[in-house]
Amino acid sequence: MRYSLPIRRLAIAAASFGGLLVLLWLLSRILHPVAPDDFERERDRKWINSSPYWIDRQMCRWVGLCGIAHLRWDAPAISDDGSDEREDLKLAFFRALALGLSAGTTFVTKSGVSSWETAPMRSDLKRKRVGAQMSSGDRVLEEIPDYVLAHAPLVHLSSTENFWPADMMEHIKHMQPFVDSQPVNITAPLDLADLGKLNAVNGTVFLTSKDDVETRPEWLHSHVGIPVPYDDDNNGDDEDGHSGERQKPSTDGGWTWWDADKEHPPHRIVDPRKRPVRPHHPFQKRSYGEAQHPIGGPAEEEHKTPVDDNKPDESGYSKGPAVLVVVDKGSGIVDAFWFFFYSYNLGQTVLDIRFGNHVGDWEHCMIRFEHGTPRAMFLSEHAGGKAYAWKAMEKRTQKGSAAERPVIYSAVGSHAMYALGGLHPYVLPFKMLKDITDKGPLWDPALNHYAFWYDYERDREEADLPPDQERTSLTPAASNPGLPTSWFHFDGYWGDDIYPLSDKRQWRLFSEYHYTTGPLGPKFKNLDRRKVCQMDKCTIVDSIKDGEKSAWY
Repeated sequence: MRYSLPIRRLAIAAASFGGLLVLLWLLSRILHPVAPDDFERERDRKWINSSPYWIDRQMCRWVGLCGIAHLRWDAPAISDDGSDEREDLKLAFFRALALGLSAGTTFVTKSGVSSWETAPMRSDLKRKRVGAQMSSGDRVLEEIPDYVLAHAPLVHLSSTENFWPADMMEHIKHMQPFVDSQPVNITAPLDLADLGKLNAVNGTVFLTSKDDVETRPEWLHSHVGIPVPYDDDNNGDDEDGHSGERQKPSTDGGWTWWDADKEHPPHRIVDPRKRPVRPHHPFQKRSYGEAQHPIGGPAEEEHKTPVDDNKPDESGYSKGPAVLVVVDKGSGIVDAFWFFFYSYNLGQTVLDIRFGNHVGDWEHCMIRFEHGTPRAMFLSEHAGGKAYAWKAMEKRTQKGSAAERPVIYSAVGSHAMYALGGLHPYVLPFKMLKDITDKGPLWDPALNHYAFWYDYERDREEADLPPDQERTSLTPAASNPGLPTSWFHFDGYWGDDIYPLSDKRQWRLFSEYHYTTGPLGPKFKNLDRRKVCQMDKCTIVDSIKDGEKSAWY
């Protein structure tokens, strides 16, 4: 009898520990409900086996706790005295487990999913835009439509940002191509004009940092990309922080602009091919701020803007250029993709433990135009994003122009795009994992950008070309005719491969990595999308508040 109490306590402790292990095992599967395929399982097996410690491998394999011995505070920047230490994260982590903070983790489910506005399509793959000769032998460069620049986004970067807009040309100077953790033998420094030739390498190429990113070299921060401050702070917002009325998508004039691409032209009352054509084609160069009229019809009232010969000042100018890719979807539908490049993505923290760092970061927004009138906007957000009706967006008009420009927000570290400042929780409950945005420096990408046209149909035709042969599906705009295009077709990653478990910088808790893989480039962001969203399932929202309530993926 005298041994019954210790035995009972031991049994309770063993049962509690066993329950905790089962809970941790279930947690990793709740966060990642899609079962991995054979390739992913084999890749994960090799990753786990990279650890030299048996206990680490078993903890990782069975309960999802990998590299606990590596846990430490990951500072955004290194202070002048070289210190970046905080409270011991191992103790904090185990205290959190004891308190059961991780036990309530759930996977966010998305409700109310419906199909969303998509672009027209034509079956004739050899169709060319009016006025454009896209053959490899004779190429006429086009100006970017004036309405694209007149309605270009303004981006509020975070006031606590540490990694600013960067130039991809500068970025690749600090990178070395790797395949299967081995450097690729190259005879010359990386160059945007030849980057696509790396596609000939056998295996997946990762542009890998020559520097240890945890030493925080200056090129990683890109402080030169901090925008020039604005003199005024009047955004013209309403009481909710937004300007312009909200509206739901409509079939104005019989158009179905939300569901269109070249093979599926928008339905309308009059066949566009039977309508009169104006003497100039819709992409003819115009003065900055001049109205762009639909073919054969008057300009809509909301798009009437006076001609403005005043050049914008340098407020909002960044030395880190954006990348503008304009895609003609046919029948008057034009998608303008604004890509924002950063040399480093600093992940967010949960209980002071940081997840999701990676070298290289491509974020984007897209504005869909119908005959020069903006209809909707998509904002990228981690692996997904959200779409908004145009009139739902916060807007700002600038001196000398009546054209409204959408104001969007870039999250600190992750650079995910949002329509509002504040906290933006995702994946985990209780706001444990969240992005943060505010009205930090305002960036005007229209002042410094690389501009291109992209023909996705021609790209399909050129799919079988050898990597060293020139492709014509991406062409520079007339404003920057000398820009290289090979970089766009590079099918590798713009940052390091995922660091192995043996690397002291790496850990993984519940399938979330401290360091993840760098991103693919703009070509792989579904530029030929029919719908405004990057994903097939896409719901437009007609207010920012509704957008904040919807799921991020």
